[in-house]
Amino acid sequence: MSFLLLKTLGKRSKQLCRIPTRICSCPFSSLSSNNSTSHNCLSIFNSWYNSFKRRNKGFSSILNGSPKPPFDSICGVRFLSSEAAVEPTTTDGLTVEGIIAKNWNIVDESENDWKSHASSIAQSIHLIKKRLKWKTLMDRLKVLSAQINKADLWDDPVHAGKISREHGSLMNKMEDVMAIEQELVEHIDMIKLAREENDPELESESVKALLRIRRNVKEKELEALLSGEHDYCSCFIEVQAGAGGTESMDWASMVMQMYKLWAQRKGYGVAVVDEMPGEIAGIKRATIKVDGENAFGYAKSEVGVHRLVRISPFDSAKRRHTSFAAVAVIPILGDGSTRVQINESDLRIDRFRSGGAGGQSVNTTESAVRITHIPTGITASCQNERSQHLNKASAMAVLQSRLDQLEMARQAQVNAQHTQSLTEISWGNQIRSYVLHPYRMVKDLRTNYEVSDPDSVLEGDLDDFILSFLSTSLDKDEE
Repeated sequence: MSFLLLKTLGKRSKQLCRIPTRICSCPFSSLSSNNSTSHNCLSIFNSWYNSFKRRNKGFSSILNGSPKPPFDSICGVRFLSSEAAVEPTTTDGLTVEGIIAKNWNIVDESENDWKSHASSIAQSIHLIKKRLKWKTLMDRLKVLSAQINKADLWDDPVHAGKISREHGSLMNKMEDVMAIEQELVEHIDMIKLAREENDPELESESVKALLRIRRNVKEKELEALLSGEHDYCSCFIEVQAGAGGTESMDWASMVMQMYKLWAQRKGYGVAVVDEMPGEIAGIKRATIKVDGENAFGYAKSEVGVHRLVRISPFDSAKRRHTSFAAVAVIPILGDGSTRVQINESDLRIDRFRSGGAGGQSVNTTESAVRITHIPTGITASCQNERSQHLNKASAMAVLQSRLDQLEMARQAQVNAQHTQSLTEISWGNQIRSYVLHPYRMVKDLRTNYEVSDPDSVLEGDLDDFILSFLSTSLDKDEE
């Protein structure tokens, strides 16, 4: 009976319900009433179990029956139950907020102080909840759970799909945070129990587990920055040369290459959708597709004008020049999520020969396509595919995303952030300065974050700039 309970405890509560390793080391095949090893193991277990019951009254539901989770499931679809999710606590009632209130000193990870690990984890959980707007998230989950529970939900499959995706995304965020909280309090209980039972091996395992959680929760802090409606989407990144002629066209090419390298570092797929080369060097404008989870959430930080100061390689007098390039980022909403329906009668389709270096007849036929949306005047073109049909499909995808972006901008009254309303690409409008002469520095003018190694930034090392902007933006929104 005791070992049946042991197996149940192991399934129900992972680490907290683990018994000392001295018991677990006994092979089950050797356990019998006539075996001295079995007798010793049973004695240890009974002693540990009685001690565990006395000190863990809060876990009576685990010991006596199945605890009720904070959500129910029907046909694999999870939704919040009528009972609110209970905040995890230690056996003596210590919660995450209680740990923060104790103000345990946070020291370096290498010092292996369990209180330091616990305090760091608790503060990270508090920050994650703040970034996720926890109360709003939970309220929204209740609303979505009620909608999912309606019998007529799937009468409108498009709407149902949208509700289901949002609900699943929010449920995953909630469960991730609550799982971290549960692990934290469980390991604190295990450390206390190990000390009472004089089991240094069990204590060491729990301290190592807290260190692992401390490191992993830092990644969750970053993920919590991406809580926008479309942050999970892939995106198009558009770069357009500004004032400065050939110098700015070369700079636009450098900016586009910087984003390609950044996307590759992140493991995203990158494809050139459209590119108009400059007469001498660089590009007048270009569009790439960045395909991967949270691509838009990260890349949206780059919207604006980027300024370069350097000794121009195109000036024989070797004078210092200032160049500008504008960046726009557009989310790819995906099937069933488009906001604007495009009618064929509203389109004008022009076909022309592709530009560029040519090769294998790529620019000897009219395979390039430019599509104009007549009501808005928005255009999209593609000339990088060998087939006119493929170019048309790519151009339509870009046009759809631009129209969706414009509609979102209109609703939010922030058109200036998007493709059709970019600010003037010149002095006074830049978001970031890249200075290569007379000194070397890259500075974000929105956050004042700066580095003295512009080469690494131009090679795609943008994460610190992006995370700094996302953190600052979130703090401003809360204020």
